[in-house]
Amino acid sequence: MRSLSPDEDDLWARVAATIRPLSRDPVKAQATENSAQPSPAKPPAIAYKVAPRVAQGVTAKPKAGTTLDGSWDRRLKGGTVVPDRTLDLHGMNLDRAWQAIDRGLEQAIFAGDRVLLLITGHHRPGDPPVERGRIRAAVHDWLAASRHAANIAAVRGAHRRHGGGGSLYIVLRRR
Repeated sequence: MRSLSPDEDDLWARVAATIRPLSRDPVKAQATENSAQPSPAKPPAIAYKVAPRVAQGVTAKPKAGTTLDGSWDRRLKGGTVVPDRTLDLHGMNLDRAWQAIDRGLEQAIFAGDRVLLLITGHHRPGDPPVERGRIRAAVHDWLAASRHAANIAAVRGAHRRHGGGGSLYIVLRRR
């Protein structure tokens, strides 16, 4: 592996100076001075600590797998559960999808619904710059950080008759 040339070292220092950390924790600044010493073989890696996103006023969630009894899981796997409400996110961008989930959860909780079918769509890989499956990838984090997280008993993959890998069941707690 070769060392960086002085021009490459300067360019790397300018690029590194524009990086914004993912968390608010202070990051040690690296010296950007051009010294007479040879450059390292590769730039040192900077570790960023990502702060977990937690909604305010939300109590701690129960551990995964302890929220539903076996009969619920069997009914969900068998597709015998009929969702009380369906929320289809097709054609939405990330912001609209998040708003629709928040509004849909609020309505379902108010109405006393127990099972919400969330249709996110299948992840279909595409060549860049096409990005697909971003909603599906973010939905679990959104639900965990939601103001309604305390009302969610479980999130499970949907049965094929309800969309399979492109859908999720959100089981709400009883009031």
